[in-house]
Amino acid sequence: MRHILSYTRQELKAKLTELGLKPFRTKQLWDWVHVRGVVDFDLMDNLPKRERLILAENFSSFLPTITAEQHASDGVIKWLFKMEDGHEVESVFIPEATRGTLCISSQVGCTLTCRFCHTGTQGLSRNLSTEEIVLQVWMARSRIDDWQGRDKPRKISNIVFMGMGEPLYNKDNVFTSCHIFMDEHGMGYGSRKITISTSGVVPEIPAIGEELGVNLAISIHASNNETRTKIMPINNKYDLGQLIESVKAFRLKETRKITWEYIMLDGINDSEEDAKALVKLLDGIPSMVNLIPFNPWPGSPYKPSTTENITKFYKKLQRLGMIAVIRKTRGEDILAACGQLRSETSKRNTVSLEFPTVVDVYGTEAQKQRIKVEITGAEA
Repeated sequence: MRHILSYTRQELKAKLTELGLKPFRTKQLWDWVHVRGVVDFDLMDNLPKRERLILAENFSSFLPTITAEQHASDGVIKWLFKMEDGHEVESVFIPEATRGTLCISSQVGCTLTCRFCHTGTQGLSRNLSTEEIVLQVWMARSRIDDWQGRDKPRKISNIVFMGMGEPLYNKDNVFTSCHIFMDEHGMGYGSRKITISTSGVVPEIPAIGEELGVNLAISIHASNNETRTKIMPINNKYDLGQLIESVKAFRLKETRKITWEYIMLDGINDSEEDAKALVKLLDGIPSMVNLIPFNPWPGSPYKPSTTENITKFYKKLQRLGMIAVIRKTRGEDILAACGQLRSETSKRNTVSLEFPTVVDVYGTEAQKQRIKVEITGAEA
């Protein structure tokens, strides 16, 4: 059976019609699942019992096990979700004063082996399905009591594909999940509220603008091919020249910019000459550069750039007319910062309970469902 969260609204309507249900049931079911945050068919009390039985017989409503929930000192929350086949993925919630960002994964592990990224040391197990991508958002919203109804302020206001995996190597499932997130009759996330980050899978980049219109972020991390190839093997396949040409042809919505992710590695890519070369490389592209302090992980081969060098790099970009920000490191104390995600976290940073427990999701009585939690705690 397909999972109820794997359907777009149009697909769901077709499936319900196939099952002999009236088309207006689509809106009711979609509302329960994507607005109220309920996938337990027994709780859908505006549907006849006979139809609820039909739904239960034809749709899966599996919920992942939360095998770890960690709370950082700065408010960041990291979850380790165990999927139906036992594979685990990490998602991170980053609360800020004016918004809340959920960083989600698109693959179990990653095949790119970027030298500075912890996920790359895990290798790739498989792609995540559409429902497994959507479930990360659904589970996170449930855990932080974020089902406030349509057109109400949300704690998770932004979704970024910056977790485990290369989103464009799982393009079909990532794009379908985006269509589900953006459906105005459901979660209703606008295209400005979703960002897909890629390491530079050149042939697939145009489709982000043409089919979705969401924000594009590119992990560039170097201003020349020699350095980028050393730290990002994908540059052997799609070098900077090819990458820049694809971005120049990208269908960018008015007033938006391409975000370039640039991790600051001591003595590798953090000189003022590197900054000057980066500005020259990005000339003519509406851009913003995100400077990311390197977040070390056990066994990492690099050291973070010094605060002095990061500041010099930032000021050089500004003097040359490039918009840049220095990203504040968040969740580092629970290995939830950029480049630190890896599904073996549960083996390294958590304490197992003797027996799994079951807890209620936060929310109103009508919304409560049962979610299995094997490991949990403020300081797991």
